[in-house]
Order: sequence, then structure tokens, then C-alpha cells
Amino acid sequence: MDHPMDDWRRWIAENLLLGNPPDVIRAALARQEQFSEEDAAREVAGALASPYVQGGSRIANRLRKREWAMTVYGRLDRMRAGSGAIERWERLPADEFFEEFYCANRPVIITGMLKSWPALTRWDFDYLRDRCGDLEVEVQFGRESDENYEVNGPRHKRLMPFGDYVDLVERTASSNDFYMTANNASRNREALDVLWSDIEPIGEYLDAGSPDKGFFWLGPAGTKTPYHHDLTNNFMAQVIGRKRVKLVPLHDTAYIYNNLHCYSEVDASAVDYERFPSMRKAQVLECTLEPGELLFIPIGWWHYVEGLDASVTMSFTNFLRFNDFADSYTTYEHL
Repeated sequence: MDHPMDDWRRWIAENLLLGNPPDVIRAALARQEQFSEEDAAREVAGALASPYVQGGSRIANRLRKREWAMTVYGRLDRMRAGSGAIERWERLPADEFFEEFYCANRPVIITGMLKSWPALTRWDFDYLRDRCGDLEVEVQFGRESDENYEVNGPRHKRLMPFGDYVDLVERTASSNDFYMTANNASRNREALDVLWSDIEPIGEYLDAGSPDKGFFWLGPAGTKTPYHHDLTNNFMAQVIGRKRVKLVPLHDTAYIYNNLHCYSEVDASAVDYERFPSMRKAQVLECTLEPGELLFIPIGWWHYVEGLDASVTMSFTNFLRFNDFADSYTTYEHL
């Protein structure tokens, strides 16, 4: 069982490891009702003398060195011409895509690659209902009543006929309360299998023989996916409607307040710079993804996605190059 002081002692240790001066920490404690100046001084002195905190300080110093290295990469990247915008390329050749963007960890919008997809001309609400309306699908509901709806996604799953869900999307002007996302894919891939016949493999970049055939996203205008990073490189292929996407580079991770697993505390739709001042240092690249366009989101890049219209998006991770970076990822807990 925790001692009543343990939360404060964890707070003291965390702030010491973050490099905050002991006198500042003492002053902050002394402003609390339960601490006199003598109590505050004693607690901070005890933390400084603790071999556990001293050991943690050594690790924190090594991590600061790694953070410095990431900062160097960020500054160098900002020196590159055009670094403040996401490049657009028409039918980007595969060799250039992999060398200049995939392996260089840089985003790019590629146009012209989806022109042969029947989905671009066939898919509308009537078509989706006709093809799959009677089939049961999984959707997330109740997102607007949960501040942490993305982290708590499994709690919001609901089963319903696909046709009923399409009706709901069609008659809703704007909402983030319900959304069919990649987190619902394990059930929906089988239910909506017939729709995959309207999607042709993008063989220049993706492995057509992979069992991973992509993820189906459907929601009204107003849907939001908060800042997070994926554990793979990712393609977003926009089929219906438009989406606004904000991207923060991997090397700016220190500025985006990563508090749990691959999630950020920052609301990209209205950044509170008083609460999150380091976000002023983060480079934010923004684009609007139109139907028929393909956005490459590099691994580790933080991204926020907002539906500007009722939209359908396909996403893919089955690239022709290595993309299994999750095997060395361990940071699933609170940071």
C-alpha cells in the first residue's frame, strides 16, 4: 500500500530527473498546505540522497544525450529547402519513393496512383448499402463523452448492420461521436470483403501477396483521430471526401507531450500553449488530402486527422520494404 506521501515523492523524483533545480522544487512544495518549508527541504534532500534517484539520474542523463541527437536531426532537417511543407508528386517512381521518402523518414503526397481503382467512381453511400448493407459490422460509439476516446477505443465498440451505419453517416452533418476505424478492422475486413474487389494493389510500393490487405475507415465530417504515432510506415488512400492532416516529425517527439504508449496529451484542434509550451518548438506540417490522393506517413511521425467531409479512407502498411518496427517497441505504459 502506498504511503500518503508517495505521490509527492514520485513528483519530486520526476522533477529532479527532468533537471528542475532543487530550490524550485522546494519552493513549489512549500506552497502546498501540507508542507512547511522545513518539510519541503527535508523531502527534497532525502530524494537527492536516495541511491534510487541517483541511479535514475544517470539514466536520465543518457536519455538527454539521445534527445540532443534528435534535436540535431530536427535542426538539420529544417535547413533543407522546402522542409516546412509536404511535397506532392504525380506517380512518384518506386525507387525515388523508397530512397527519398520511405528510407529518409519523410512524408509525401502521391497523386495519380489510384486512378485505376473502381472504388473512386463506384463508391457512394448507395453503393456501399447495396453491396454490404445487411452485414454486421463493428463501429466505435460514445467518443464525444470520453476525453480519452482513442486510448479507450475498445470500450466504445458496438455491432450494427452496415446499412444502418451508412444511413447514420449520410444524415449527420458533423460529429466525432461515432467512427469506423482501423481498430475495428479484425471484424470488418471479413464483413466488407466484397469491397476489396474495387481496390487494385499499388504494386509499385506495396506487396500484393501480403495477407495484409488494408484497413477501411468510414465516418461523417468532424471525426478526429488525435495526435499519435504508428509503429509502422503507413499509407492513407483517400477515396471519398477530404481530410485535414497535421504531422509532427519523429525527431520532435520531445515537444509533443507523449504521456502513454503512442499517444499525446495535446489537442491538435486547439493547442493549449500555456499548458503545453514546448509545442511551440514542434514543427507542424499540415495538408488537406483530397479523393484519389495517397499520403505517406513515416513511422514515428505524430499525426492528427480530421474529417472535413463524410469520408472513406483506406490505409495500408504492407510495403515492399521492411516495416516490422513493432518488434523492438516496449514503451506501452505511462511515460
